Amino acid sequence: MTKPATTTPGGVGGGPRRTRLRRGTRAVPVPLLLPALAGLAFLLLPLVSLLVRAPWRDLPEQLASAEVWQALRLSLVCATSATLLSLLVGVPLAWLLARTEFPGRGLVRALVTLPLVLPPVVGGVALLLAFGRNGVVGQWLDSWFGITLPFTTTGVVLAETFVAMPFLVISVEGTLRAADPRYEEAATTLGASRFTAFRRVTLPLIAPGVAAGAVLAWARALGEFGATITFAGNFPGRTQTMPLAVYLALQYDPAAAIALSLVLLAVSIAVLAGLRDRWMTAS
Repeated sequence: MTKPATTTPGGVGGGPRRTRLRRGTRAVPVPLLLPALAGLAFLLLPLVSLLVRAPWRDLPEQLASAEVWQALRLSLVCATSATLLSLLVGVPLAWLLARTEFPGRGLVRALVTLPLVLPPVVGGVALLLAFGRNGVVGQWLDSWFGITLPFTTTGVVLAETFVAMPFLVISVEGTLRAADPRYEEAATTLGASRFTAFRRVTLPLIAPGVAAGAVLAWARALGEFGATITFAGNFPGRTQTMPLAVYLALQYDPAAAIALSLVLLAVSIAVLAGLRDRWMTAS
């Protein structure tokens, strides 16, 4: 008796795998290919130009100055501090938006994401009106505790946190919405408090999303300029971060500005690449 021929769901011989291979090797439509290449060229051309025009011979001398390393150290310290502060208050805020129902939640989410579209200089002015010596909160901090935030290193951290934290909140909230809440519910039925369930169950589940949001927040804080110069000023050794140093050097020494830009570019790429390999690569 002859055994009947069998066919796979995708057709004879190859099935879905062969179909997928054919789809993957199909020619890209020209109306999509050309704009894609133009967009890629637009993103890469400035970076390539920075490398081409860099003063490679004078680069060691340009980077040997104490001002460069002072600005770099201040940038790394402030960006890391802003990221830690964003994690401290941003993760609970993301959980509140993702896991609880309360009146005006949509409005709160809109206000949280407002710094994403707000011009950074406007954010700096708003921080000055809130935490300046005559600000809504700053006047009480100054009169009661003698704390002055504008034009200080702490002011740099606050300015960077203001513009960077929404990136963390959006990332963590999206991860929380994608996570199954039944794990938390199961933990609470076993006697765990809601905070314990979050700390022992939910937080490990959303750790990749938290790390991704922290990377985005750190990168945004590292490159912050407008809110920083408005709220904290541009004082070397105290508030002059790398973006401010680049802007200042561009006015009197373009070669130094290019050298500083290369340092900032290298630090950003190195940190982002390292964290992406560890946390954000799909398994």
